[in-house]
Amino acid sequence: MQANQSAAKTQSQPARTALYDLHVELGARLVSFAGFTMPLNYPAGILTEHHHTRSQASLFDVSHMGRFRIQGTDAMLALESVCPADLDALAPDRLRYSVLTNDAGGVIDDVIIRRAGSDFELIANAANRATDEQWLDERIGEQCRISVDEHFALLALQGPTAAQVLRDLNPGVDELVFMQAAHLPLAHIDCLVTRAGYTGEDGFEISVPIAAADKLARRLLADSTVQPAGLGARDSLRLEAGLSLHGQELGPTISPVEAGLGWTIAQTRRADGARAGGFPGSERILRELKQGPARRRRGLLPEGRAPVRAGTPLVDEHGTVIGHVSSGGHSPTLERPIGLGFIETQALDSNTPVFAEIRGRRVAIALTRPPFIPHRYQHSHS
Repeated sequence: MQANQSAAKTQSQPARTALYDLHVELGARLVSFAGFTMPLNYPAGILTEHHHTRSQASLFDVSHMGRFRIQGTDAMLALESVCPADLDALAPDRLRYSVLTNDAGGVIDDVIIRRAGSDFELIANAANRATDEQWLDERIGEQCRISVDEHFALLALQGPTAAQVLRDLNPGVDELVFMQAAHLPLAHIDCLVTRAGYTGEDGFEISVPIAAADKLARRLLADSTVQPAGLGARDSLRLEAGLSLHGQELGPTISPVEAGLGWTIAQTRRADGARAGGFPGSERILRELKQGPARRRRGLLPEGRAPVRAGTPLVDEHGTVIGHVSSGGHSPTLERPIGLGFIETQALDSNTPVFAEIRGRRVAIALTRPPFIPHRYQHSHS
């Protein structure tokens, strides 16, 4: 079945990805997410899918993500005018995690940027596809050609055995390191393979023509170490990895510095660089880099066994609100509740005790710096 991704923008019914029939066949629990019908989990359940990703490899359908092509003689400078990355230093087929910022210094979206010759490719969050397209068109549409690529499905193979699984299909994957891409045939299908993902594990994201997506997915699932996984496990994995989620740790009022993403502001774009600023909200963001933000993201370790959920207020010993929980849940790996949240810098500097206030009851919170589970990205050739 061909995916009609553009239908997500124009119809009230969720669009279906190229793997919809396979999800149904595998017994997935399907939900509406960001305009698409997506698998939340399969019969084995979220916990099993989570543990399997940490121990072997899981296959995720991430075809709902947005994919933009930026073309033009001034594409690099145009793209740098809407994000704080140094794209001149980005080598061909290398990836860069960055953010699209607004004029207030908040984050419109976090994106993966790939240099494709003289062009650039952006992978954006599914829920922000329309917003990103409009923002890019308004800001750089006169300088560049911006196109939405809807001819490919995107599969994520994540986990410690992922490299071996793909190695059996093409040994060329061993040449890739974290945040690098290459055009490689897999099962006689021409694919764009990137060594990246959002689980904290070593893994790959595979761009495959829609017509061949089902065939490749079945080939990968035929490996005894690979199982399907859905949105539920993807979220618990990214939370353990301490990775920000747009709409929770990132948003139009949250600066990248507040969110712990100050490292996405390239040195060449900072106040002392020859190419400083030049991106939306740079005044606020550069000021926060120098002086510090009013609040900061921290990892949360609640006392007891009950998770603290997003939106829960964080208070001091006097009951004064000093922050909030942005993401919270149970860590299957640590077998305890974990979370992410924002806390006023003044409270952090004074080592103020922190509590989550849940229906009039206070739960003590220990603060930590994420990730909760160390990342296992492959940064060098094995």
